[in-house]
Amino acid sequence: QVQLVESGGGLVQAGGSLRLSCAASGRTFSSYAMGWFRQAPGKEREFVAAISWDGGSTYYADSVKGRFTISRVSAKNMVYLQMNSLKPEDTGVYYCAARRYWRGITSGEYDYWGQGTQVTVSS
Repeated sequence: QVQLVESGGGLVQAGGSLRLSCAASGRTFSSYAMGWFRQAPGKEREFVAAISWDGGSTYYADSVKGRFTISRVSAKNMVYLQMNSLKPEDTGVYYCAARRYWRGITSGEYDYWGQGTQVTVSS
């Protein structure tokens, strides 16, 4: 069992940066692949980024590649999403998720979810 809590969302101007954090609990956290998803109003939840259990592999949606960086510090049970050069279309609720195996890019592939944190990018 893994519990996830996101933080770090907020309001930022276009071109700005935010770092989202995901705190995990559960003694098996280090063996899980982690992902970030987002959901804008009226839209489906979409994949943003994923990282393997050891941090050795990462994968990004084309829309964020080169701007966002996913990382993890398993010793601290933390996963991060550094978001730079933010655009208004990055606005949404951002969710942290965990799954047992690498790699997942659809929400249905993930077993555990946080409650989400709101990111709003103004133009």
